[in-house]
Amino acid sequence: MTSTITLAEALAAGTVVLDGGMSNQLESAGHDLSDELWSARLLAERPEAITEAHLAYFEAGADVAITSSYQATFEGFAKRGIGHERAAELLSLSVELAREAVRQAQGKGITRPLWVAASVGPYGAMLADGSEYRGRYGLSVEELERFHRPRLEVLAGARPDVLALETVPDADEAEALLRAVRGLGVPAWLSYSVAGDRTRAGQPLEEAFALAADADEVIAVGVNCCAPEDVEGAVRIAARVTGKPVVVYPNSGEAWNAEARAWDGRSSFAAEQVRGWRESGARLIGGCCRVGPEAIGSIARTLAEAR
Repeated sequence: MTSTITLAEALAAGTVVLDGGMSNQLESAGHDLSDELWSARLLAERPEAITEAHLAYFEAGADVAITSSYQATFEGFAKRGIGHERAAELLSLSVELAREAVRQAQGKGITRPLWVAASVGPYGAMLADGSEYRGRYGLSVEELERFHRPRLEVLAGARPDVLALETVPDADEAEALLRAVRGLGVPAWLSYSVAGDRTRAGQPLEEAFALAADADEVIAVGVNCCAPEDVEGAVRIAARVTGKPVVVYPNSGEAWNAEARAWDGRSSFAAEQVRGWRESGARLIGGCCRVGPEAIGSIARTLAEAR
């Protein structure tokens, strides 16, 4: 465990600040991520860059670093000629790099509790074709569970503070992930990608969040990688349906163009919005794609003022 207080205990006591987008921070540092492995490619090629990105968010005010394993899967690595054993090493490395950032942050005088969340992206992230924003892959719950379980076991074995089951577009995949985390001995949060009051696959959020209501492993539920405008309503539903702390980390408001592999539109993200999210039940708050350290610093200051 990275901190002496658990993340669940911290959420029971108040609000916790998540980091922002890993890819935009790496790109701003000059790294090319135009690859199906996305930021996971740097686990093998430039691991120190990942630690630097985590550290930038800790220095900005984040309390939780989400690892660079979102798009890291055995299948995705195999496409690049990376075998199972080396892929497992890279998955574990993603946790260690975040832990190293914690050590460096503490060495720079940061004394607040810091945590590491191991990212577990959806099946669609491995496909790298934008289907994580659609769901409905044509796979059964059992098939999705078999896909997720092996890397969950490796990530859990690296002992992160929490598993981030994130950007989940489909309630069927959420069910598979909830099955797959049972017995791993590491808590998890479950975060959907949404459009309005439905998952990206079209299921009502009441039904989607209800899947996690009685899951002892799940310490928070919520939404990420969505438009900021979709957050507050989802927070209220998640809090009402599950009674658990709510996690939220939306995008900047720009939209991902999977064909062009680029972002379109303008940012609609504002740190002031987090006051309303907190009042509605959000306790774990940060940003996702295109939300950088400056915005995370603003969130941290806003939440500190609201305490």
